[in-house]
Amino acid sequence: MTRKLELIHSNHLAQVDYAYASRVPAGMDLLFLAGACPLTKEGIVPDSSDYVKQANLCVENLKEALKECGAALEDIVYTRVLVASQNQADLVTTWETIRKEFGNHDVPSTLSGVTVLGYKNQLVEIEAVAAVENHTK
Repeated sequence: MTRKLELIHSNHLAQVDYAYASRVPAGMDLLFLAGACPLTKEGIVPDSSDYVKQANLCVENLKEALKECGAALEDIVYTRVLVASQNQADLVTTWETIRKEFGNHDVPSTLSGVTVLGYKNQLVEIEAVAAVENHTK
């Protein structure tokens, strides 16, 4: 029997394009992923001014890290998206790009503008927590 994550929406709060909370059933393992950065396999941050391309590369790197843990985007229970910009439009562009990749899995998320990220020319980073079935029991 596969346990299902529960994404919790609200009829009493503003209607938004993400769940307000998630519930992880007992017996599942939590995965805390390092921030997914827009790095190529060579360790280079490409497209130093393109939020969309960097966001897409972050998602691709996140998918790969999840795959190596036996998980997928649908197993994520929370994300934090960091965007190096003071311009709210850049945050919205980044959010819409990432949100599109998640499809119907409208995981609870936090979107924050920051002054700088860890790699030279880096504009976007995605932190994530996922939950997977514990197969050792």
